[in-house]
Amino acid sequence: MTDEISPGQWNRTLLQRQHLLERVDEDAIEVLDRCVGLQAQDPTAPFFGLWSRIDDFDPAELDGLLTDREVVRMALLRSTVFLIDAEDARWIRPIAQPLLDTEVAIHERRLSGTTASDVLAEAAALLAGREMSGAALGRELAQRHPDDDPSTLVAVARCGLPLVQVPPRGLWRGSAAPTYQLFDDWVGPGEPAVVDDEARKDLIRLYLRGFGPATVKGIQTWCGRTRLRPLLDAMEADWELVIRTGPDGEQLFDLDGLDIVDADVPAPVRFLAPYDNVIVAQADRRRIADDDRYRSLLTANGRYPGFVLVDGRLAGSWRVEDGRVVADMMIDLPRGGRAELEAERQRLQQFCDTRG
Repeated sequence: MTDEISPGQWNRTLLQRQHLLERVDEDAIEVLDRCVGLQAQDPTAPFFGLWSRIDDFDPAELDGLLTDREVVRMALLRSTVFLIDAEDARWIRPIAQPLLDTEVAIHERRLSGTTASDVLAEAAALLAGREMSGAALGRELAQRHPDDDPSTLVAVARCGLPLVQVPPRGLWRGSAAPTYQLFDDWVGPGEPAVVDDEARKDLIRLYLRGFGPATVKGIQTWCGRTRLRPLLDAMEADWELVIRTGPDGEQLFDLDGLDIVDADVPAPVRFLAPYDNVIVAQADRRRIADDDRYRSLLTANGRYPGFVLVDGRLAGSWRVEDGRVVADMMIDLPRGGRAELEAERQRLQQFCDTRG
């Protein structure tokens, strides 16, 4: 099956699957699962990501999921810190591990007196049955390897071991530095729900459900894995996937049975989280953001502000300055658009004020 979709349909379909056309009245963990986790190197970013998607989102709900160990913060896809359902993390982490191992090798080249395998064994022993701050773990490892930088030793452990950043790090009002614990010690031991090719297929399914239709490159860029085309072809041959034609003739994969949204469906102003994956780490970003606008927001240290969508496309950014939400727009808005922007800004201001 091959259907052509327009730029507007591609945009609106993404927004609908991400709950950015209309906020939903659903539990936080359900929306988190549909987004396949949320980037969380900024500890507050997932709260803003859920606020933009859930009607009357209460940050205490996400705090509870973290303290109850139902969701975790850990290095995952593309070696980026994600906030994700703990049981999904259990099977997704092995998919992410090859890229994390590449980072281990990079850090290992900076070691002068030991090997990465030695550091990993020692870090696992130090962390067994207890949590440790990153600083304390670095000090302990540096005592064993005085010629090596503590931050490099911790970086090896972070990439090579499945470490969770435990609360209060990541809570709405939390401000603690990263404190680590081994995944199985924090969540409890268990086996991944799926492994190998079936796990990779499940990850493709989750991505398409939340972000499709998508190109092969779009899927691979988001998850940090390559050579997925044979799996996609096999899934299409089994009638699980359909192939659509994008606005520029690109081949787009999608789950069979999912709707394509009309281009004329209204898209309200939305303030998105910093690092929101609807924009960041997307090879198919053109469906929602012009490249020049996106690049203009990237800082020298790789950080992003929050994003502002107008009519479904990137049109500005937002930040908190002296406790006040400030929107920096790239376009001129008509009077009605300015009123809608201000109403959403005030809504975000009220949410930020709950942090104190």
